[in-house]
Amino acid sequence: MDFLSFVSSLSLLESEAKVALETKLYPKKYRKGELILETGMVCKRIYFVDNGLVKTFFYTDTREFIMRFFPEGRMFTVLDSFVLQQPSSYSVLAIEDSTITCLNYDDLEMLCQRHHSIETFYRKLISLAAVNMMDRINGTLEEKAQTAYHKFLKEYGPLLQRISLADLASYLGITQVSLSRIRAMK
Repeated sequence: MDFLSFVSSLSLLESEAKVALETKLYPKKYRKGELILETGMVCKRIYFVDNGLVKTFFYTDTREFIMRFFPEGRMFTVLDSFVLQQPSSYSVLAIEDSTITCLNYDDLEMLCQRHHSIETFYRKLISLAAVNMMDRINGTLEEKAQTAYHKFLKEYGPLLQRISLADLASYLGITQVSLSRIRAMK
């Protein structure tokens, strides 16, 4: 799946809208360990992972918390920063060499004004992002670590070979020692 296919899965684009959107997309390559967005910067793009893997995260005084992983075929942005055009509380990092298709905020706004089908895509994307974030927060607050681990395996199992155990523990909101205990249980 590519950026346009993803958009079309949420809103069927008329040919004029598709061509207009296509002219505003551009690829960017990020090396493993490279920041795509730094905390405090305004998120000015929607991203689509063509290949590679990225994570969104933030730091507290004591540790890192990973909010999401985005492998190929996923679209992402830092929602509050992008929508409100305000500084981000999160960072985004390539955890593998990644090729990402980008769409700038100003271009998306212009496309939404000119093409109803693109506006529909954007509304559905924002709605899905909000639902996913609520689900992530609820899971963090309500689930026991073992349940959260098994839910991660079910939803993102193939990513286990691509992320560090430290990142997985951070995503689950537990220590690596706790994660080792959970993984040892059968």
